Amino acid sequence: MKSIENWLVNLTGEQYLWVLELFVIVVLALGLGMVINRVVNRLEVQAAKTKTVWDDALIEACRRPLIWLVWILGVNFAAGIAAQKMQSELYALVDPINRLALIFLGVMFLTNFIKRAERNLVHPDYIAKPMDETTVRAVGKLLRAAVIITGVLIAMQLFGYSISGLLAFGGIGGIAMGFAAKDLLANFFGGLMIYLDRPFSVGDWVRSPDQEIEGTVEDIGWRLTRIRTFDKRPLYIPNAVFANISVENPSRMSNRRIYETIGVRYDDLTQMGPIVEQVKAMLLAHPDIDTQQTMMVNFNKFAASSLDFFIYVFTKTTDWATYHQVKQDVLLKVADIIAANQAEVAFPTSTLHVPAGIEVTGVKGQ
Repeated sequence: MKSIENWLVNLTGEQYLWVLELFVIVVLALGLGMVINRVVNRLEVQAAKTKTVWDDALIEACRRPLIWLVWILGVNFAAGIAAQKMQSELYALVDPINRLALIFLGVMFLTNFIKRAERNLVHPDYIAKPMDETTVRAVGKLLRAAVIITGVLIAMQLFGYSISGLLAFGGIGGIAMGFAAKDLLANFFGGLMIYLDRPFSVGDWVRSPDQEIEGTVEDIGWRLTRIRTFDKRPLYIPNAVFANISVENPSRMSNRRIYETIGVRYDDLTQMGPIVEQVKAMLLAHPDIDTQQTMMVNFNKFAASSLDFFIYVFTKTTDWATYHQVKQDVLLKVADIIAANQAEVAFPTSTLHVPAGIEVTGVKGQ
């Protein structure tokens, strides 16, 4: 080793030997980072063979922090040698910067792990019973915010700032900001109530009878909720609004209802009984009608130009497109039953009664 050092001194001169040392340190740091990257790749391949998904999350979360740690420490060590050789005052910053790097990379690791944990908890490929996506995202945001705030406070303490004074100032300033930003806070707590009460989740179809709000929920933020209307327009709603309106969530309905009134002619009064019984039998035998729910088929009304009976049943499906196919099939079968009983569906008609003794003749006109 001594002979190598003497050879380098003879080659470059003693005053420039530290420059070569810096170059070697940087190259070694970059090379070690590449080695760590390959080791992590091997570990990921092995972790993919196991049944648990949390080892995959741990390895994926630590990849970038480990590589960056080697690079930052290597470069910082080289910078410390350069500052020492040049007798610079910046040498005193080497140790604090190393500590700050450790805090930063620790925060990065935890936030990466939280993001991967969110994906594991809501994706059916990673967990047998996925959790509610809205709740998982809310908890993930809170945890990431807590990690980042904690990292910032530790870093401030590292550089000599008093955390106790900051917290005291934050308490007084928080009161003032609370009055100045009451709408922002209202939206924040409105979003928190959505996360806790879960009246709807991302992907649900919602609508409000109080306001013109209807569409599919795309995102629930801390201030706004984004809803995509059925004509594909984005609708941004402050979360505080949901505390003052009624919200209907059709996505969580258990069944869809078919409620139709059908009229036949007054001339077919004698056929009304058989028609009603046959329609009811048809609905009981229909594979897409939920017979465990309320089912009613009854003659209901002597209308102005028809004898009305109604159908009140529920489909098994809640899918909107499938529901309309089932409804179409039911109505066509009802029309076939009416025709099979030699009856006809009524339409608005008027009857003119002419008194005896008055003769009606044809009127020639244009």
